Amino acid sequence: MPGYNDAFKDIPGTTVFDATQSRLGYHLNMFCMSLMKAENRAAFKADERGYLAQFPMSDAQRQAVLDRDYNRMIALGGNIYFLAKIGATDGHSFQNLAAKMTGMSEEAYRSMMIAGGRPAQGHRSRSDPSR
Repeated sequence: MPGYNDAFKDIPGTTVFDATQSRLGYHLNMFCMSLMKAENRAAFKADERGYLAQFPMSDAQRQAVLDRDYNRMIALGGNIYFLAKIGATDGHSFQNLAAKMTGMSEEAYRSMMIAGGRPAQGHRSRSDPSR
């Protein structure tokens, strides 16, 4: 659908995982999926740079993985459900990753979600008058 993603480009902090993002992040996401096997997790943890070299990712994608910069990985085509495999390999829950991505402590993130989630104010399209 031409222009579909354009409707979401002006929402702060939003990256829509569409066909373009899927193509951009294919190798990054395949790396993440490789972490489903115990032997691959062990190999990655033993030599992260060496293991990543097996995947034809961009230098920016590799560095984002090494930095565990999940927001950057998403911007570079990572799918959050695949990226969660990195977090799990590091022993982190999905909640912990979400907290890191929002810049909050895990406790603050948990409290926000229990209270009903992130307020929409400030997170709507810049063209929305109720913003």
